[in-house]
Amino acid sequence: MTRALEQAGGTVRAVYDPDPRKVAAYQEQHPQASACGSLDELLDDGSIYLVCCAAVPDTRADIGVQVVEAGKHFLCDKPPFTDPSQLARARAAVRRTQRIWAVYFCERLHNEAAVHAGALIRNGAIGQVLNIVGLGPHRLNAPTRPPWFFERARYGGILVDLASHQIEQFLAFADAADATIVHSAVGNRAHPEYPELEDFGEVSLVTGSGITGYSRVDWFTPDGLGTWGDGRLTILGTDGYIELRKFIDVAADRNGDHLYIVDRHGEHHLAVRGKVGFPYFGRLILDCLDGTRQAMDQQHVFRAAELSLQAQERAVSLTGSAPATPSLQAGGGRA
Repeated sequence: MTRALEQAGGTVRAVYDPDPRKVAAYQEQHPQASACGSLDELLDDGSIYLVCCAAVPDTRADIGVQVVEAGKHFLCDKPPFTDPSQLARARAAVRRTQRIWAVYFCERLHNEAAVHAGALIRNGAIGQVLNIVGLGPHRLNAPTRPPWFFERARYGGILVDLASHQIEQFLAFADAADATIVHSAVGNRAHPEYPELEDFGEVSLVTGSGITGYSRVDWFTPDGLGTWGDGRLTILGTDGYIELRKFIDVAADRNGDHLYIVDRHGEHHLAVRGKVGFPYFGRLILDCLDGTRQAMDQQHVFRAAELSLQAQERAVSLTGSAPATPSLQAGGGRA
C-alpha cells in the first residue's frame, strides 16, 4: 500500500505499531517515516490525510472508526471486517464523518492485467459480460504464520479473507452494485493439526441482470509453483472471453500480468507488466485532498465486504477426513 501511494505521489509521514520490531522493519524501507509512540499521536498530526492499516483483521474495524472519527481517511488491507457488527460500525462512522473507508483489493487494483481487463471490458472488447470465474489459490507456508492466522475469529474465515478479492472483482467486472449468494462452502480438507483453519472455500453469485460468477479460494499451492499462487480470472462475454493469468504464466513465464483474449477477430496474448500502471492510488490521493469520490464508490467497498461476510455465514461445511491417498507400493493401487 505504501509503495503504491508513494508511486502515485503520496508522502509517508509517520508509522505506528505496538511492536517496535515492525516499526523498525517499516522504517528500513521508508526511512522518512517518523515513529509515533501511539496511534493517537499519529492521528494528532494535522499534515496526515490518509492512514493505512495492515493490523490483524479482527482489529481493523475499531482502528478505522478511530481514524475516521479523527477526521482522516482510512485505507486497510483486506479483509476489512470479520463480522457484520464491525461493518455496521464502519458504515455508521462513515455517515457521521463523511470520510473515505477504502480497502486494498490488490488483486484488481494493484495488478496490471486486472486493470487492463477492466478497461477492455468497459470498451466492449468482449461484448456483454455473462459469467466470471475467479481462482485464488495461495501457498500456506504454515511454519511462517503467526498464531492468529489459525484462529477463525481473528482472520474471519477463508471466504471473508481470500474470497473478498474475488467477490469485489465480480461486482466490478460485472458492473453490478449488488449480487446474491447462490451457494458457498468452506472446509478444512487436509490440515487437521490446525482445526480452525479453512483451507478450501467456494462461492457462487448472481446479479440482478443475470450475470453469474464462481470463485474458488484455497491454501493448496504446491511447492513446485514458482510463486505464491496461480491466480486466474476468466470473463465470458457475448463476443469473446478474457483470461487473466495474474501472477505467473505456468511453465512459460515467471512474470505475471498476462491477458489472453479470444474474440471475433482471433486469439491475442497481451503481456502488460510495466505498461498499464495503477490509476486507483492517484485517484484515492486526489479524493483525500479534494473531497471527491473518483477512486471507488463507498457503497461498492462495503457491499463487497458484506457479501463475503454473508457467504461465510451461510457456507456449507466440507470439513471431514482428507481424501485417502492411494498407496504406490506393490499391490497398493491400479496401474
